[in-house]
Amino acid sequence: MAIQFTCPHCGATKNVADHYAGQTGPCAECGQPVTIPGKPMMAPPPKPSTSRTSPLVIVLLVLVVGLFGCGGILIALLLPAVQAAREAARRAQCANNLRQIGLALHNYHDTYGTFPPAYMADEDGKPMHSWRVLILPFLESQQTHSMYNFNEPWNSPSNSQLVGMMPAAYRCPSDPATTTTTGYVAISGNGTVFNNGQGSKFMDITDGTSNTVMVAEIAGGNINWMEPRDLDIGAMNMAINSAKDGSAISSFHPGGAQVLFADGSVRFLSENVDRNTLNLIMQRADGQPVAIP
Repeated sequence: MAIQFTCPHCGATKNVADHYAGQTGPCAECGQPVTIPGKPMMAPPPKPSTSRTSPLVIVLLVLVVGLFGCGGILIALLLPAVQAAREAARRAQCANNLRQIGLALHNYHDTYGTFPPAYMADEDGKPMHSWRVLILPFLESQQTHSMYNFNEPWNSPSNSQLVGMMPAAYRCPSDPATTTTTGYVAISGNGTVFNNGQGSKFMDITDGTSNTVMVAEIAGGNINWMEPRDLDIGAMNMAINSAKDGSAISSFHPGGAQVLFADGSVRFLSENVDRNTLNLIMQRADGQPVAIP
């Protein structure tokens, strides 16, 4: 809306916008100071401040909280799967360890015409050296083998210095024991591949190398890797995972334990294998038919 205004100095008439009402300034014609009639317009009052949170902020907060909550649920759901995957990897590595041991035993047989005995004894028949020491050259541990003194017991002061040189193949990654103890033992005793401290030949395993166990896992045995101590078929508990004290085929794998057969194959035996079957597959020449589960 315009305001009609006449300059009192020069008489010039002009139409001035109403927002100039009440303001003073020079006339556009004569330059003299003039005041536009009317009341000056008031500026609109400022909007009252508010402490209300923006809806966008609220939505973002809800999303963040939701993500944290869902993340916790997802972690709880995924954790068993992650643990199962890790155990599967450890079990695969354990099987690979046994395959390496089996290959070393076969190479020993190729070299000497027989599998090693479970132990070498002194003049009094006392076990002095383990088969695990005898096959060291075939496990890429020739240096450790050359440092071992076969004229002294396995735990003599000089041989004890080698305790920290255990081959990686002698330790199952699922076993929480130290790196100086092993969880892999020979099945020894009458009628086994490691028959009463004597080595066997392939021709002695008449039940078939694919049907005869010669090395197995044990849990909790606390056996120094150089110690000539294994699992005697005549004294062991004939139930897999029935004990975690070194008295039975056992492992830290859920559901069973892994064993090495005389043909070099590795199998996972379930805890449900019956005692008779387990007893038969550890004997090299019993002549009894057996179905390995």
